[in-house]
Amino acid sequence: MARDLAPAAPARPLRRDAELNRQRIIAAARDVFGERGLEATLDDVAHHAGVGVGTVYRRFPSKEHLVEAMFVDQFETIREFAEEALRAEDPWEGFASFTWRAAELHAGDRGLREVMLSNVFGQERVAEAKSRMVPLITQLVERAQAAGALRADIVPTDMPLLHQMIGSVIEFTHGIQPDLWRRCLAMLLDGLRAEPGRATPLPHPPLDVEALEEVMCSFRLPKLR
Repeated sequence: MARDLAPAAPARPLRRDAELNRQRIIAAARDVFGERGLEATLDDVAHHAGVGVGTVYRRFPSKEHLVEAMFVDQFETIREFAEEALRAEDPWEGFASFTWRAAELHAGDRGLREVMLSNVFGQERVAEAKSRMVPLITQLVERAQAAGALRADIVPTDMPLLHQMIGSVIEFTHGIQPDLWRRCLAMLLDGLRAEPGRATPLPHPPLDVEALEEVMCSFRLPKLR
């Protein structure tokens, strides 16, 4: 007769110093990836955190694991934005407010933009967090269309591409006019209305010729052989 197996011992919590190191690493990663994007390395994160790279690898075996730990909470914040928008009395205001709030997060965090708008980074938890957002975005789109406020030919899969457009503006203008994306998003939302009517006042002035030239020079082109 087989012996009863003893129940597995519960996972031991991290020691206080180990947990402090973990928190320090995540905080450093938010700074580093937020500024430089996900091309930054774990060595960069370790240097910014003031710990050895071995300490980082003990807590996070790969950059994927660190990315997952960092951004799942922010995906949850975006999901909460969508749920709040669905409770708005005016379907268009709900749709527009969600779009603005999500763009605000993207504007302040290059790493989040890269995770949010691609499938390259993040493992199961990031994919799961994204999948929970799909029905909410679908409801926001369909609710605004049912109210006659949003163009009828918009589909939910258009939304990541629209955010990608704004992300590109953020990427190339953040060092010159960091709030210029607000002007572009206001124009974009006006174009999404079923009946545009009176134009929304643009919340940011345009680039002048010199600033536009500076933005154009910031584009990274492949090197010619």
